Amino acid sequence: MKNIPRIFISENIKPGNIIPVDKSVAHYLSHVMRRNDCLVFGGGNEYTATLNADGKTMTIGDKTTHADPSNDITLYFAPIKRLDDMLNMATQMGVKKFIPVITERTVANHINWERMKKIVIEASEQSNRNSVPEIASPIKFSDLPCSDLVFADERAAYGAEMPTEYKNIKNILVGPEGGFADSEFAALDKNGAYPLSLGKTILRAELATPIAIAKVI
Repeated sequence: MKNIPRIFISENIKPGNIIPVDKSVAHYLSHVMRRNDCLVFGGGNEYTATLNADGKTMTIGDKTTHADPSNDITLYFAPIKRLDDMLNMATQMGVKKFIPVITERTVANHINWERMKKIVIEASEQSNRNSVPEIASPIKFSDLPCSDLVFADERAAYGAEMPTEYKNIKNILVGPEGGFADSEFAALDKNGAYPLSLGKTILRAELATPIAIAKVI
């Protein structure tokens, strides 16, 4: 169903339901796309749907055969200034859950999380997903599950050797703009986290994220 608009509705939708539609969605379908049919999704499923003549409700049709391309990766990340770009790309790559981590060098402390939620919804609609990743509440670096974690390790750019296998680990950590502090590297190493090489150059955090995900999936 190429080129049919895809809209995230909720996690609980069923065939035959008549549901209220946000004004922005109704305007998008009727005035921008100039059509009343679309695809809606949530909770891993996708359905056909039709905007009703009242312009305020939508009727849910049949479930489609489209399988959710999302994966089981949880991304732990230090909030950065260009967080919108990071979350957009990671959502397109299928990440299931985002968990902000406050590190020693985290400088982006005033994030508009409601805006970030809108960004991951839009990225999910665009990337053909049937689900929207969760954005959890921030945690402290000390609360990381290090024994089951792969982290983007810039020390590889300075010649440090890195492992090549990660035991199918689905938890990834990416640090802040200034990188991890020495004490954080020590904690990651001591507690069994797996360092992940992203190459011989130092990357910006928003670029390091999709590269780290690509190496794990």
